[in-house]
Amino acid sequence: MATATGTAPVPAADGGERTDGGARADAPRGRWRRHLPPYLAISPYYVLFAVFGAFPVVFSFYLSFQDWDGIGAMRYVGLQQYAWLMRDAVFWHSILNTFEIWFMSTVPMLFLALAIAFLLNSQVRYASALRVAYFVPNVTSMVAMTIVFGSVFAQAGLANSVLRAVGVDGVGWLTSSFGIKSALSLMIIWRWVGYNALIFLAGLQALPTELFEAARMDGANSRQTLFRVVVPQLRPVILFAVITSTINGLQIFTESQVLFYSDDPGTTGGPGQQGMTIVLYLWQKAFNDHQFGYGAAIGWSLFALIAVFTIINWRLVSGSGREDRPRISWRKGARHGR
Repeated sequence: MATATGTAPVPAADGGERTDGGARADAPRGRWRRHLPPYLAISPYYVLFAVFGAFPVVFSFYLSFQDWDGIGAMRYVGLQQYAWLMRDAVFWHSILNTFEIWFMSTVPMLFLALAIAFLLNSQVRYASALRVAYFVPNVTSMVAMTIVFGSVFAQAGLANSVLRAVGVDGVGWLTSSFGIKSALSLMIIWRWVGYNALIFLAGLQALPTELFEAARMDGANSRQTLFRVVVPQLRPVILFAVITSTINGLQIFTESQVLFYSDDPGTTGGPGQQGMTIVLYLWQKAFNDHQFGYGAAIGWSLFALIAVFTIINWRLVSGSGREDRPRISWRKGARHGR
């Protein structure tokens, strides 16, 4: 039997040739050919994200350290834009307005959404139609609906007509501080309550039915079941709703901009600028006054506020209770546990 003096190349399973040690000479090229089609398939998303997502974020951060009117040359000013913000009375006024509107809208909206979800999870007729009806405001054009709400909240509009019909004086919805914030809050509640109700409903439907059956057997009524069974079990869903509502609530813009649109910068946000929000002030400084660097600084200050309040909400909601709490009896005076 003849003995070979060298090792001949051995064909690989994919057609390539193995050389010394069994390694394929064209392995890197073969792997590249295998992985190229999937990368090409997902590349449009990353290209669009890089152009319209990542680049504007990075550029706005760079722009916050520049003085630029959008046309001429940029002038580096360092932290001067942020120093101006700290002394800007209108900026602090917009922060106060934003937090007041956020509190007046988000807190009742989340409670109302949870109650609606609890009712929809019960045996009610036309549940599917009701779910669609509650979600419609979220997909409706907010510009169009703000125009409609502007007519409703006008001095001689539907809201004041109903109040006068029951013997209550009309409210200056678009002229007084309380009226402006209330009108904006009601529009936000109308827009987002159905969306959050469906989020809560999805969480409710994921809960074991044994929890509700045990509550009924223990004699719990609907209110006790909601607050002692549903709310503790829905804490992760509530955390998601609170965080998303905080992010959306601190970025209020469309409602105030359309309802109180004015070419006069002094009346932006309505009388006394009571409807001036942080994003509306950003828009005014950047696109009305052409102070793009200052507008970018306002945007990054808003980002910092959202991050801080997101962390606060996370700590408050996620750490609001212990998982190993003893069973609470529904009957007054009954012993805890068994």
